[in-house]
Amino acid sequence: MTTIDVPIASDGVASPATGFALGEETAAVLAPVLKAMADPLRLRMLSHISASPSAEACVCDLAELTELSQPTVSHHLKVMREAGLLATQRRGTWVWYSLAPTYRDAVTHLLSSFAPTVVTSRCGPEHPHEVPEADEELATLAKDLAREFPALPDELVLATCRESFAGLARSAGIGDGLFAATAQFARQRLEDLTRDRTGSRPQVLFVCVQNAGRSQLAAAIARSYAGDAVVVRSAGSTPAAQVHPGVQAVLDDLGTAPEAFPKPLTDDAVRAADVVITMGCGDVCPIVPGVRYEDWQVGDPALASEAGVAAIAEDLDNRVRALLEDLTPDLALPTTQ
Repeated sequence: MTTIDVPIASDGVASPATGFALGEETAAVLAPVLKAMADPLRLRMLSHISASPSAEACVCDLAELTELSQPTVSHHLKVMREAGLLATQRRGTWVWYSLAPTYRDAVTHLLSSFAPTVVTSRCGPEHPHEVPEADEELATLAKDLAREFPALPDELVLATCRESFAGLARSAGIGDGLFAATAQFARQRLEDLTRDRTGSRPQVLFVCVQNAGRSQLAAAIARSYAGDAVVVRSAGSTPAAQVHPGVQAVLDDLGTAPEAFPKPLTDDAVRAADVVITMGCGDVCPIVPGVRYEDWQVGDPALASEAGVAAIAEDLDNRVRALLEDLTPDLALPTTQ
């Protein structure tokens, strides 16, 4: 077997060496960077930063991913920064972390392509809930969706399917329904990419960090009132594995359970929305001209009793009704839910 050291271009990006094994020098340069990533928490941090609408995060954001202390989180970030994976910027008293430009594409590709392949490659009786042949399934899904969205390039449709799958697979809470959820999520994203605001229905995006409580409730209530008159989306910057059990019971009563699974927040969802509503949980969305932003200070159902969840749902019900009356004055709303 022929070995070769990957030639380094003037811009610092390695040129491809397809068909050749890595040489000793290249392997020696590559190994410390991979070692700096080889920790579950560090991979989650990189994933969180990569998936963030602003492509950055501060220590306080990343500390929410773990029960470890903030100094320990800072140590992990320091390891990745010293390896060249992360860039930093101080604003006020906070340090913000982003993927270093040199590594941004490579890390994003690793998280969006390699990670779901690993997750779905472990098939057999000992892994009954994992789905085989992810690439083939995603290619088939992309072909079907490409026929629904002929104005979009096939490459973009396939990339959207892969990114949607990767984003949902990271939470690992959907199980056997992963591909069905991927199809629904990818179709929503493609609809958002092709939305023509001229004469189209109003579109609302509800956002909370985990997309497992408040935003799911608000979206379900809005759908129950508006039906097809309003396009309703929900998402979170750090999606949970599943909807909070107490919230799921309310969603079941509203009849929207099939649509209720946590989804990552994407730029295309924000850009397609007429109104973006955060839930007082500190989530930050990209600022897009022409989009209306509101922040609703609503209690967290994850911390509430059954009666507390009901009270939160009632609060959201009143807020959603007022929103719909503003967006769709001709919509006949019932007196009570």
